[in-house]
Amino acid sequence: MAHEDPHSHARPDEARVTHVGLRLLVDFERRCLRGTATLAIEVAAGARSLALDTRRLSIHGVTDDRGAALAYALGPDDPVLGACLTVTLPEGALAVVIDYVTAPDAEALQWLDPEQTAGGAHPFLFTQGHAIQSRSWIPLQDSPGIRVTYDAHITVPHPLVAVMSAERAEVTDDVTADVPDGAATFTFRMREPIPAYLIALAAGDLGMRAIGPRTAVFAEPVILERAAHELAEMEQMVEAAEALVGPYHWGRFDVVVMPPSFPYGGMENPRLTFASPSLLVGDRSLTTVIVHELAHAWAGNLVTNATWNDFWINEGTTVYLELRIHEALWGEERAAMLKSSGFRDLGLEIERMGASSPDTRLHYDMTGRDPAEGVTVVPYLKGAALFWTLERAVGRGRLDRWLRGWFERRAFQSVTTEELLADLRAHLAEGDAEEAFRAVDLDRWIHEPGLPPEGAPPPSALLARIDQAATAVLGGAPPASLDTAGWTPHAWRHFLGTLLASGPERDVAPALDQAFGLSGSSNAEVATPWLRLAVRRRDPAAVARLEAFLGEQGRTKFLRPLYADLLASEWGAPIARRIYAASRPRYHALVRAGLDRLFGQDAEATPGAS
Repeated sequence: MAHEDPHSHARPDEARVTHVGLRLLVDFERRCLRGTATLAIEVAAGARSLALDTRRLSIHGVTDDRGAALAYALGPDDPVLGACLTVTLPEGALAVVIDYVTAPDAEALQWLDPEQTAGGAHPFLFTQGHAIQSRSWIPLQDSPGIRVTYDAHITVPHPLVAVMSAERAEVTDDVTADVPDGAATFTFRMREPIPAYLIALAAGDLGMRAIGPRTAVFAEPVILERAAHELAEMEQMVEAAEALVGPYHWGRFDVVVMPPSFPYGGMENPRLTFASPSLLVGDRSLTTVIVHELAHAWAGNLVTNATWNDFWINEGTTVYLELRIHEALWGEERAAMLKSSGFRDLGLEIERMGASSPDTRLHYDMTGRDPAEGVTVVPYLKGAALFWTLERAVGRGRLDRWLRGWFERRAFQSVTTEELLADLRAHLAEGDAEEAFRAVDLDRWIHEPGLPPEGAPPPSALLARIDQAATAVLGGAPPASLDTAGWTPHAWRHFLGTLLASGPERDVAPALDQAFGLSGSSNAEVATPWLRLAVRRRDPAAVARLEAFLGEQGRTKFLRPLYADLLASEWGAPIARRIYAASRPRYHALVRAGLDRLFGQDAEATPGAS
């Protein structure tokens, strides 16, 4: 079924891509990928053109699968959508072959010099296609409503290793002309249909450690053992997820730990999750990120939002599943704390955005805007709140049966909000649950802004104790008197966030630091709110730590609030501009775009832009 997608030039009702075959050379010297994409297509009767999404690709030629040249035209460049590549199709066309080269600064490609990696000896490349960046490295139909299988032959210089979101088939020495001596070609195949944004590639100095029979960690050799230790619970995570929502459909669940410039905590590429090195803190306390990406194996990868206006389907369902898996692995008390803390964060975000803002709806309209602008906590946490509200209404057992059935009925499909709502009404509102189900106003949750009050989760006893500790300290209690035994980084983050929200009237940071040594924390979840407190105090002693932290981190989650706090004062604004000018070239293109907006200037006008 074709879904109208405002973020794609594709016309799948005329011609739809069903398979992508890549033969690409990774050229670190020129910072480009060059080669061919062979697109298998299904063409409607009478249709004579194929519309594809591209962004700043150099197209060198288009042929059919027998080598005959095909006419093509590259349309004007749209600042959000890129350029439409229209290929004229002969009668009976089954495939087109596009010869192309990517731009050196393609948004989906992050090229790292050796000194930007953990090992410091070899360059590194990784892709990030979410949400509409895949078109900057592959000419295809870049819509989550269009699913494809793919295969790839990726040639990289020795001794680098290529990994992809697919099954590795073989590795061969490449002796092809126009390929550097000693290069190796890695071959991959993805047999299950996935949306374009989940086609992912990384190439660098990578080793591998097995965790379990279907789980492994890839990382640079100098951090491989740390990564394997940190992620040693991956197999148990998969087992807990399967117990909740049914069989894992992707064969393997491997993780590759990326360089620091990776823009997210994790990215749920099938078979190979990309993860930030900020998770490697030594005590496995941040592996909840991996649980989130694992939950995407069902909610997002197996059943995908049909357009980015339906983004909440991916993320709201995933956060709900993440909390349930967290509860199964680490207990109800910790899961309840995360749920309550998240709901509080959601309320603060909606207050910041404005309760009447249309972007606080679950099904919002991103037409004409980059869907990355819609990546707020709203689709994640308001979406999860809808599901735990339904759980409370109809009972956990009934909702669990619906979840399993949903993933079975719609496996390997892309769905709209209305399709999900129709399924809920057909399969959840049954028998004695119908009245309770009808009491949940789905249309209000989905289509109206703000947050329905019935979404509040039950109070968390652990969160109440953390709040009591914050109140005590603000009231004059010595921090050393607090009982913080067993506090996770998420507990500390909430505690420090409560202090931030209290206002600057009472400065308790020095005493907290003396008691707990927070200024030396290497855990970014703790360091970020701690540094925000330092910025609020205009602490000159914290500037060096700020500079180091902002220079080594790549995640928007940590960067944006610190830069925003710095920019809010005359003291901090020049510090922010100086650090950003030095650090911007190391950030991912998606991060730079968001921070450029925060700084209120175009990339071309930003000091240090590249």
